[in-house]
Amino acid sequence: QVQLVESGGGLVQAGGSLRLSCAASGRVFTDRMGWFRQAPGKEREFVAASSRNAGSTYYSDSVKGRFAISRDYAKNTVYLQMNNLKPEDTAVYYCAAALSLGRPTDFDYWGQGTQVTVSS
Repeated sequence: QVQLVESGGGLVQAGGSLRLSCAASGRVFTDRMGWFRQAPGKEREFVAASSRNAGSTYYSDSVKGRFAISRDYAKNTVYLQMNNLKPEDTAVYYCAAALSLGRPTDFDYWGQGTQVTVSS
């Protein structure tokens, strides 16, 4: 089992920045950690992922060039640096983790979510 706790959400003006953090505990030898988001009335969507085995990062087209995912393996933590935020980035952001190898968007464990609100 893996437990995930997100932090760092909040309210920011358009063009601003936020950094989300997600600390993992339990079985922390995860391959992939990532971020998804869900806006009101919409499906949960993939944002970014990091694969330890592949040594790769992945991004959705909507955030590529503005968001950056990184991991601190010593702290079992994944970060999402979000720059040049837009009102359409407003959503609940969820951290996710996967223990075994798989597709970049496949995850087994989820955090509770943290709200990000971008005002225009």
